[in-house]
Amino acid sequence: MANLQLSKDTPLQEVTLRRYEKPSNLSGRNLIRKLCLSLGLLQIGDSRDVVVDVLHALLNEKQELSSEDIIQKVTMLRQQQNLPMRGIAPSNIRRQIKRLRSIYLVEKRTNKYRITELQHLSDTFEEKVENFMLASMLTRIKEYVKAVDLEFMSKKL
Repeated sequence: MANLQLSKDTPLQEVTLRRYEKPSNLSGRNLIRKLCLSLGLLQIGDSRDVVVDVLHALLNEKQELSSEDIIQKVTMLRQQQNLPMRGIAPSNIRRQIKRLRSIYLVEKRTNKYRITELQHLSDTFEEKVENFMLASMLTRIKEYVKAVDLEFMSKKL
């Protein structure tokens, strides 16, 4: 029997993007929630939306915050909005921060977190996500498309 080795299909990076209506009538938490949905940080219909409050807390403060500071701010934001206190465990808050870091919206400096370079999200999105992450992914996908063309389309000719 031949020794078959199966490779794992583990992506190097992964991104989910969704397109919604224009944000003309949204503000505050609802605006941030729609951004999180658009970026795939939040699933449609998900009641566990503490990532919204983590991003909201960092945007409100415009300074570096420790994870403990973020937990306090998230708790306060959820109390103000009369939201359930689900998902505010320190381990989950750290996981949500890590997710925001993985798409370059948040960075860590000396055990504190902040919006990347304290710049506008639009600048960060364009520079880090659009020009770096998405461009890299699209380049690799095009390599697969060309390889498929070579493999299958050349046989037709």
